[in-house]
Amino acid sequence: VIRCRAAVSWEAGKPLVMEEVEVAPPQAMEVRMKILYTSLCHTDVYFWEAKGQTPVFPRIFGHEAGGIIESVGEGVTELAPGDHVLPIFTGECKECAHCKSEESNMCDLLRINTDRGVMINDGKSRFTINGKPIYHFLGTSTFSEYTVVHVGCVAKINPLAPLDKVCVLSCGISTGFGATVNVAKPPKGSTVAVFGLGAVGLAAAEGARASGASRIIGVDVNPKRFEEAMKFGCAEFVNPMDHDKPVQEVIAEMTNGGVDRSVECTGNINAMISAFECVHDGWGVAVLVGVPHKEAEFKTHPMNFLNERTLKGTFFGNYKPRSDIPAVVEKYMNKELELEKFITHSVPFSEINKAFGYMLKGESLRCIIHMDG
Repeated sequence: VIRCRAAVSWEAGKPLVMEEVEVAPPQAMEVRMKILYTSLCHTDVYFWEAKGQTPVFPRIFGHEAGGIIESVGEGVTELAPGDHVLPIFTGECKECAHCKSEESNMCDLLRINTDRGVMINDGKSRFTINGKPIYHFLGTSTFSEYTVVHVGCVAKINPLAPLDKVCVLSCGISTGFGATVNVAKPPKGSTVAVFGLGAVGLAAAEGARASGASRIIGVDVNPKRFEEAMKFGCAEFVNPMDHDKPVQEVIAEMTNGGVDRSVECTGNINAMISAFECVHDGWGVAVLVGVPHKEAEFKTHPMNFLNERTLKGTFFGNYKPRSDIPAVVEKYMNKELELEKFITHSVPFSEINKAFGYMLKGESLRCIIHMDG
């Protein structure tokens, strides 16, 4: 058992508390890793607030991180102590029908489960404080100096890659970038609308630019985000609050009938409907990335489908964590993908609550948390 610091969330919406936790050794098909850098993703905030989701507390949040393998459990052959890795909130067992399919990354065993607070192996937590269990989050729980993760949720990466930069590829940036390049697949010269200009949306815009889109339209209710978005290829902006008609109608007028592709990165059900209804009939494709309120319902007229618009969804940008993420890290190493511009803040682990403050005020894209501080 390792004793270390972890930032524990005892109840919804209350500041995290730095505690000494006991981290059990990894069991079969698990690894224990030392987290060196973690960053705050909006999904952490969403479940910490627990307004639209099931509250599971006390819990250790965090799922976007980089670290080094400390020890491995029984049956783990492809990872060894010292390996540089990214823990990932969804997994790849490599054996189920989804993992064997070229089209899917929705592993039967390890796909994202936001309500589960324990390990799959035995239904127990690997974290305790004075013998009392503390729940896991997304199978990763990176707001702890050490964490235990199923081997299928760990991507082994180039040891030369700087973990304080590539840690953002373990969730948000890969999710947005992949949603565009792997799922929306905008043809060269096409028009793309991105709904929500947080880190995931800007990564989606970056994907559109990398694909050779000719027009990238950013949609957000926070006009402060527009200037930042220019660095990611957005040249036109629409604030739905500025118009007295649905934003999909505004976009259709701007683009002579609709955009070729849209990517929705807000989780707001109205934005999802707008993103679908703003694509051009005949060939338009809309991709949903944001996580909706659990009671949300998607309503649109069936004619929107009959008119040959396509609606798709994606988790983690359709990347298989173990097979695909090492190559995304190499894109960064080869200067084909820029990560520095997503990183706007940095704090020591002891000041992790500051990262929540930056995100709640809409000031940060990604705040890197240095675990040694």
